[in-house]
Amino acid sequence: MYAVIKTGGKQYRVAPGDTLRIEKAAHDNGAIEFSDVVAFSGDEGKFEPKLDGAKVLGEVVSEGRGEKLIVFHFKRKKQYKKLQGHRQSFVEVKINEILVGGKSFKAEKK
Repeated sequence: MYAVIKTGGKQYRVAPGDTLRIEKAAHDNGAIEFSDVVAFSGDEGKFEPKLDGAKVLGEVVSEGRGEKLIVFHFKRKKQYKKLQGHRQSFVEVKINEILVGGKSFKAEKK
């Protein structure tokens, strides 16, 4: 079973127990809630028709910044060069629970 959530302008396929890196997002004391659920599949190949009130709950594992990307602009014969670096902030989230249609799907404990 999995859900597709939308956050930070991107869509992610998540299942209970998954860990993923998303763009920096607001959270309360390590708890984060995704209410923009695009799709949910409980069984293989079958999708839930109604997603009213569906949400995905997770906890923040860590925060940080990604690797540096170099942005280099160059125009030949014009003596123009511009060098800039960029590091994207991220939040690493562990998905704990998916709530859809009054049902709760939690991660299996090992």
